Amino acid sequence: MLTIFSKPHKTGGFCDGLNRRDFLTIGGSVAGGLMLPDLLRAEAEQGRGTQHKAIINVYLPGGPPHQDMWDIKTEAPREIRGEFDPIHTNVPGIDICELFPRIARNADKFAFIRSLVDCDGGHDSYQCMTGRKKNMQQIGHWPMMGSWVSRFQGPTNRSMPPNVALMYATGESRWGDPYHGGFLGMGYNPFNLIAGRGNNAGANMTLNGVTMDRLNDRVGLMRSFDSLNREIDRAGTMDGIDSFQQQALGILTSSRLVDALDLSKEDPRVVARYGFNDPAFERDGAPRMVRNFCIARRLVEAGARVVTMNFSRWDWHGPDGKNFVESRRNMPLLDAGVSSLVEDLHVRGMLDDVSIVVWGEFGRTPRINNTEGRDHWPQLSAALLAGGGMRTGQVVGASDRMGGTAARRPVKFQEVFATLYRNIGLNPGSTRMFDLNGRPQYLVDQGTEPINELY
Repeated sequence: MLTIFSKPHKTGGFCDGLNRRDFLTIGGSVAGGLMLPDLLRAEAEQGRGTQHKAIINVYLPGGPPHQDMWDIKTEAPREIRGEFDPIHTNVPGIDICELFPRIARNADKFAFIRSLVDCDGGHDSYQCMTGRKKNMQQIGHWPMMGSWVSRFQGPTNRSMPPNVALMYATGESRWGDPYHGGFLGMGYNPFNLIAGRGNNAGANMTLNGVTMDRLNDRVGLMRSFDSLNREIDRAGTMDGIDSFQQQALGILTSSRLVDALDLSKEDPRVVARYGFNDPAFERDGAPRMVRNFCIARRLVEAGARVVTMNFSRWDWHGPDGKNFVESRRNMPLLDAGVSSLVEDLHVRGMLDDVSIVVWGEFGRTPRINNTEGRDHWPQLSAALLAGGGMRTGQVVGASDRMGGTAARRPVKFQEVFATLYRNIGLNPGSTRMFDLNGRPQYLVDQGTEPINELY
């Protein structure tokens, strides 16, 4: 997040009349914290990586219905099977829902996980961001995926934070939360490029009445910085702020990040393949900003290591949202966005270096309820993986005849995280940090391995 406010406030806030929001915020909306210098410090400590691998984490808020997407149950009764027919893909033996024709044509570039079993069960992005179930005793403890990567690999260049997000704030707040650096410190929070409930990526990049001349006026900027609390906290939020201030300003004045968000700089024929954005918010969910898939690719090209995004709303089991009606609205857009992203990465020779995961917080009941929806079902869900040098063109695991339990090869969230960490160049079994209590913490629980079928 990046916001510069220019108008003074006469009440509240600091003694000079500035409100606590009236300072440069980079990386997250946290009072009294400047996160960018910590990111740049990580670069200085770790050095630039010689190989740029990346992860794009696509979160589908609300619990997408796996039986109507990647795991059509043709042998089940109609009250379980649903309305959609399967279609063949370009991989013999793999069929998926008819609403995903483009993914079907690219199935050799995807791995379909049909047996994700350890969903937490709550409406929350937490498990898809951290790999862990939410423990109320440890709120704020576990770092999200991009924070680990940011800590150990640092930025690829000084103009692009390594950990960025395209997460819209949602009415159900947990669906719009990319989470944060946890015990690693606020300096590793994701740099969220979406402001509030606005419609466009890059809304947080607005310079609210501040000209570039004023931005480059170091004296004026220093006065704003001097308003901040300079006390070094335990998480190291303010550590080294002076040393990295000038580098922080470099991100503000560089065009790299702003250019990545500007689709007018993309070939319009490429953008058109993603389809058209629907900026209307889906009640308490996210809008259908399908072109954010293209922006995610552009952010990776500009140097981002981890991009996290949310897309639409997938909670359709009540009277306000019928599963099959909403599926026909949402799934073709997801098909266009994900397939275009994978195709673009492939054409550019980037697919082996960029891992993509598409998933939600849990699955849906086998039986269709009396409002034509499927209810919450943490016992089983599915995920879609692509890229990262993985052995794709396969299905991992299998559900039972009704799509309610794992019949073969149950997969856990942490196994997916271990796979993504391995793809980006981190050893999930040995990479560790000590938390604020001095205890060693690893990327995933000890003994958790990447999904071996993918290698």
